[in-house]
Amino acid sequence: MAGDALRAADLPGRGRGLVAARGIREGEVILTEQPLLLYPASLASLASFCAACFRSLSAPASPCPSCRAAGFCSPSCAAASHPRLLCAALSGGNLASAAEPHQDPLLFLLSAYSLPDTSLRVLLSLSAATPPPTDQDPASLHATVAALVPPHMLPPGFSPDLTPALLARDRTNSFSIMEPYRPEVPQELRKARAYAVYPRASLLNHDCLPNACHFDYTDRPGPGNTGIVVRALHDITEGREVCISYFAANWQYKDRQRKLLEDYGFQCECERCQVESKWKLDDDNEGGDGDDTMEEEREECGGDGADDDGMEQEEGGGSSDGEDDFPHAYFFVRYLCNNGDCCGMLAPLPPLPNGEPSHVFECNVCGNLKNEDEIDAPDGGDSSMAD
Repeated sequence: MAGDALRAADLPGRGRGLVAARGIREGEVILTEQPLLLYPASLASLASFCAACFRSLSAPASPCPSCRAAGFCSPSCAAASHPRLLCAALSGGNLASAAEPHQDPLLFLLSAYSLPDTSLRVLLSLSAATPPPTDQDPASLHATVAALVPPHMLPPGFSPDLTPALLARDRTNSFSIMEPYRPEVPQELRKARAYAVYPRASLLNHDCLPNACHFDYTDRPGPGNTGIVVRALHDITEGREVCISYFAANWQYKDRQRKLLEDYGFQCECERCQVESKWKLDDDNEGGDGDDTMEEEREECGGDGADDDGMEQEEGGGSSDGEDDFPHAYFFVRYLCNNGDCCGMLAPLPPLPNGEPSHVFECNVCGNLKNEDEIDAPDGGDSSMAD
């Protein structure tokens, strides 16, 4: 049913977005999609993850016969290979000697320029960063790509004009595929293993009180492990915009606004931000509700915030002390994971075959499962259902 849940729409003052094409149930899978572009987050990740599917390499890797720098977890991944221009650049050994700030955008460009022409056009149709990233020098990066790859391998469209156009679509359209969550590793040290661009998911706009969140299951067996899965946090009425959060939902107001402005070029004016912008700033509460220790997952596509899609305050909560100052407290009780410093989003599992809600919630960061009665308990319960 996921294919009929969403439709793209032009939203006044917000650009393109995805809205509910029909009523959506809590926990419903509303979007599943395979990546248009998939590339390593760093050169270091090539030693720990399969260069084709980015599963963890628990056994000695089968090296790429061409570059010898990348490894594969299986014969099928070796047959699928990895981006040809990236492979060529790794073969020469000069990519590792590029200036460190240039390595990440070079990994993106080498992978993007490896796309077939039709896929490259789809990538260029996605939203671009406004203003473009200031920490990149397109001319220098373009010259480096030309120096790393044999001329006969460069695509016909390779040009000094196309390179900045591609770079402008990286930061605002890329989802992080993160290293596995480990309780002993602080969240600020948790890193991405790869980045992926999904054509439809890139249209999902940000809201500081999202009504959906996304999951990846990269280490699961079988094909399609790098696909994205988006589930509804609660019921969404037809015509409502579907939004995710581009970072941990417990970030402070000032940090959310700074991140959105620097990376996506907009100031959020969602319902939550309008409330928190009026809070008095002091040393203990600088216009926000939580800390900012969560490593942000770099997610795509700009757009202003929407409201929280009718979260019903009477639905089991919203009566805690300080509600007048923070009317959205119930959202965090119900949907923010409290497993250590995880701070992921808790989304209900898909409805049961009979259409009833599952009453079991899954965290999109640590993977823990919780019964609904544990979440609604005064102490928040524990993670006794973790698998």
